[in-house]
Amino acid sequence: MHTTRLQHTVSTAVNKPLQKERITSIDLLRAVVMIIMALDHVRAYFHRDAFLYSPTDLGKTNLLLFFTRFITHYCAPVFVLLAGIAAYLHGRKRSKAQLSFYLLTRGGWLLLAELFIVTLGWSFNLAYPFFNLQVIWAIGISMIFLSVLVYMPRTYLFIISLLLIAMHNLLDTVHVPGHSFMAVVWSLLHEPADFVLGRFSVFIHYPVLPWIGIIALGYCMGYLYDAPIPARQRKKILLITGTAAIMLFILLRAFNIYGDASRWTLQKNNSFTILSFLNLTKYPPSFLYILATLGPAMICLAAIEKPLNAITGKIIVFGRVPFFFYILHLYAIHLLAWVAAQITGYSGSAMILTERVNRVQALKGYGFSLATVYLVWIGLIVLLYPLCKWFSNYKKANQVRQPWLTYF
Repeated sequence: MHTTRLQHTVSTAVNKPLQKERITSIDLLRAVVMIIMALDHVRAYFHRDAFLYSPTDLGKTNLLLFFTRFITHYCAPVFVLLAGIAAYLHGRKRSKAQLSFYLLTRGGWLLLAELFIVTLGWSFNLAYPFFNLQVIWAIGISMIFLSVLVYMPRTYLFIISLLLIAMHNLLDTVHVPGHSFMAVVWSLLHEPADFVLGRFSVFIHYPVLPWIGIIALGYCMGYLYDAPIPARQRKKILLITGTAAIMLFILLRAFNIYGDASRWTLQKNNSFTILSFLNLTKYPPSFLYILATLGPAMICLAAIEKPLNAITGKIIVFGRVPFFFYILHLYAIHLLAWVAAQITGYSGSAMILTERVNRVQALKGYGFSLATVYLVWIGLIVLLYPLCKWFSNYKKANQVRQPWLTYF
């Protein structure tokens, strides 16, 4: 009788669908960068100068505006790195073929989502006059590449990831002008550009070479969270690696040796000289940009590996439903901006974009102070929390029976 019961238990465990295990520190860091990301998107729709100049334009910006933008630089690299770690954790109890298929299909889904869901959130224009290929696109492409790279030995994949991250700036002097097929391919790989394809405008904002390197590095780092690695050793590795990345960034940047096409220079005062030092290239992310963002991220991963408290227990909700939050916050911000434009005397139609940037004339004079931007941002997070908590609970309760939930 006992033997039969044991056989039944083993059989049930073997045949039961795999439940995705979650690492608290990964979800928490993902939640933090998602919340910070929302600040930049609120600024883009609500700040009075958002349509006029970049917050990193040292000739026009101020300290608070610069750092409001700078802090959001951490979002995309950290999110892609964590996507790589999550891919490893998703596949550690699955075959390589199962993991590869998951990454291929999820990457394809993200490409479609960027084109038709995210683009609509930015434009509110059902005619789809333009496509802006940004971070969701980059993650999707990177996952598709990773679906092939996972078959490589981890050591080789680690080397490739470092080469893509560290060496892609050697290609900065290579240009393919015009609108030829090769120009589009080169833009997809390394150099942002605008193209017109029939009646559609396409802006390739996130060339993928360094992002593939970052997601592959994350996949290799996933091994740190596997059972044989003690927590103390994992934290030590993360702390040493993160500190080394920051030190390498400071060294290379201080002497303008290598790693970013935009070099720092002495400015009108010490504060702006520091801004120049930190004013790194994001499109595509330079080697120094990656060091400056992923170094602190690794230190944070080590530091936050502890039990949740009252605050982090709530914040983590956003990190457990990242794609749901991403889509929700885009539509909510754009809708709130549409309402704000009408309340302040502008036509709501000006918030329906017909091209990537068409709001300067139609919304001339529109916008609010940076203090208002921060208030709207805080209100947005509070507003979206109950929806994200509901979806997080729904996802946790139904993910085994409804595998499509893993794509959110």
